[in-house]
Amino acid sequence: MSIDFRAPLRRDILKSGLAVGGLIAAANLVRTKAAIAATASGLDPVDLDIRFGTTSSIWGRTHSTEFWIRRVGELGLQGIEPYPQTTTKWYDIKNNVCDPKGLKKLFDAAGITFIDCSNGAAGQSTNFIDPDAIPKTISDHVAMARDFLAPLGADHWKCNMGRRPDGGPTDDQLKRLADTANKIGEQTIKYGVRLALHPHIWGPMEREHDVRTVMANTDPRYVWMTLDTGHNVLGGMVPQDIISEYFPRIAEIHLKDTYAKYRGNRSTPTQEQHKIASVYHNLGGGGVDFPAVFKVLREKHFKGWAIFDVDGPRQGDDGYDALGGDQTNEDLRVDDYFAININYLRDVLGVRLPPPG
Repeated sequence: MSIDFRAPLRRDILKSGLAVGGLIAAANLVRTKAAIAATASGLDPVDLDIRFGTTSSIWGRTHSTEFWIRRVGELGLQGIEPYPQTTTKWYDIKNNVCDPKGLKKLFDAAGITFIDCSNGAAGQSTNFIDPDAIPKTISDHVAMARDFLAPLGADHWKCNMGRRPDGGPTDDQLKRLADTANKIGEQTIKYGVRLALHPHIWGPMEREHDVRTVMANTDPRYVWMTLDTGHNVLGGMVPQDIISEYFPRIAEIHLKDTYAKYRGNRSTPTQEQHKIASVYHNLGGGGVDFPAVFKVLREKHFKGWAIFDVDGPRQGDDGYDALGGDQTNEDLRVDDYFAININYLRDVLGVRLPPPG
């Protein structure tokens, strides 16, 4: 008969593991409660009405939406604007699924806000320009605002407008886009949802002329803007100037950075360039003057969401190989990306977010 002298050691390790797991769970619960308390008092040191969150772009395909709702709450952020690909369990046009109450329960349990959900769900038309597509675009958007966004408490809606026409949109196409937006916004506002167009490189509202033409031809009662700081610079604009000029119509700010070399560019980097190496960057990349952006938001007393719209870790991106932790573990990389951006808001801009744990 042989005696396994390692057995007590294994039991001790198991007990230690359970104890550590319990401590981690308890710490996360404390962090979540602290985050909820911070949310109630406001996180910005100057403008307590600025709220901070993230889109689902940063976590890519890692884990479930349920997991990330909890994790975002633990990090101290106040809300999420998910992409439609991450919410098909609760809203799926093709399979006739619409369960806003089920999704709201998850957000309520985490103590964070469902901000809104980007358009572009499978089966949903996002073409605001082509006459044959516009009727479906209008009906699809009104239905999503009425049946899904409004029951979840969304008060605005960040919307893309399909691909950029070859050679760039003509003024007639931009005016048709504006007319489509007016027709959608006039109906969604009845449900308390403000349509907030999202100027985006490689989309029809890419350059300054595009933005100005659409905004000049849309009704301020029905159409707002979701301004993305990174896309604004990549499209040749200066975010703080555009925010200041269109401030009454800014519904939401997307926080994204790019490289300093793209400031004042006369032509937008191509999608082919982006495939080789991302043209986006975590906050602090040098393309966006965030202190200037927040100076405008604070002085004008912005009441709304400023949220990360940062792409998740991608091989070949700047800083990817310098991330800490287990380099084979994508979960740790995602948390590192959250940490980089949270630390920037906290250390550079004074936002009262807790250090990522």
